[in-house]
Amino acid sequence: MEELFLEITNKYDSNLVVYQCGWENCKPKHSYGPAVRDHYLIHFVTEGCGKFYIDELTFEIKKNQGFLICPGDITYYEADENTPWNYIWVGFNGIKAPQYISQLGLSKYSPLITTKHPDIVKEYLSKIFESTKLEHAREIGMLGYLYLFLSVLIEEAKVKEPTSYKHEYIQKAIEYIEMNYHRSISVKNIAEHIGLNRSYFSSLFKNSLNISPENFLIQYRVNKACELLKQNKNLRIADVSRSVGYTDQLAFSKTFKKIKGYSPSEYLVKS
Repeated sequence: MEELFLEITNKYDSNLVVYQCGWENCKPKHSYGPAVRDHYLIHFVTEGCGKFYIDELTFEIKKNQGFLICPGDITYYEADENTPWNYIWVGFNGIKAPQYISQLGLSKYSPLITTKHPDIVKEYLSKIFESTKLEHAREIGMLGYLYLFLSVLIEEAKVKEPTSYKHEYIQKAIEYIEMNYHRSISVKNIAEHIGLNRSYFSSLFKNSLNISPENFLIQYRVNKACELLKQNKNLRIADVSRSVGYTDQLAFSKTFKKIKGYSPSEYLVKS
């Protein structure tokens, strides 16, 4: 495995600045995380494939695709066992970074990057890294190719504009779950909140995230329950159950065991 990495220490550009860049040829099952970054990080796969995990979602990433990691998100990714990926990455931030990410049509729950021009994308990412070797124009060179890299993807994202409303619906649904998971909400409530009928919403959610809204809500609640159990071992199981939207403690315990493989009380002992 060959790995090249550069940490950029000047992080005070008013618009955009490169934090790090590099590439890696991964061994089978090579993984990174769970980890949190304080900047945006884009990986682009040049060979092979692997999986990217965030919250309850799993994304399968293959050659000529990429994925975005946003600041503050806990993520994990792993190379395939049979055809492990090689990837190039660039990390960046700045005042305009959120705007550019929005123009790409990307978000925490929609991190997959596709392009019709993979060779150009790879060239610009490679040029960012090559610019680290410049003596007098290193930061300007890296930043210039970062802008070119983003411009290619933003220009392509125009094609996706007619369907961008779908991402907005999904984002609003997830935000509603994050704000109301502790209440007795249903998929019907979520669909009504964002202005869709239940059937269409469920189909849209499943097609976009590869998980049904029912299962997403269940797993979100169980993960929140795990956080509560870890943070306060004096909480009763009934208190945790109510805190994540379950009025029936028995139903909560059965669901928890189905997801985690052991009961809440057993989890409390293990954590």
